[in-house]
Amino acid sequence: MSDDYVGQIVLEINGTDYEVTSVEPNLKTGRKVVKTMNRFGRAKGTAKGIEEHELKISVVIPKSGEPDWRALMDAKITTYSQDGGGKRETWTGCSLLEMGSKYQVEGEATRDLTVSALNYYPE
Repeated sequence: MSDDYVGQIVLEINGTDYEVTSVEPNLKTGRKVVKTMNRFGRAKGTAKGIEEHELKISVVIPKSGEPDWRALMDAKITTYSQDGGGKRETWTGCSLLEMGSKYQVEGEATRDLTVSALNYYPE
């Protein structure tokens, strides 16, 4: 018997589906190593920090009707598996940090978006 895995995903921003080529969520825990002077000569623990959520999203550039990505503020982004497996992931309070473009000899032109999020909820 073979194992089934999560395949392609659907990305929604404020309830609207977008054509994406990749989504890379990243979590920074904000934890810091606490270095103290002691007889062992090593750190003894960590301190709690502030979590940061960041998403790197590549969207294809349509010939017409491209969204105004600069206006992306306080948005809700949700990803879920196209075939219904896996879990839904939602980020809220999303705002655009950086936007770039990629044009290649072979392949589609894409916008590369870096988005920060205030909250993350697995559903």
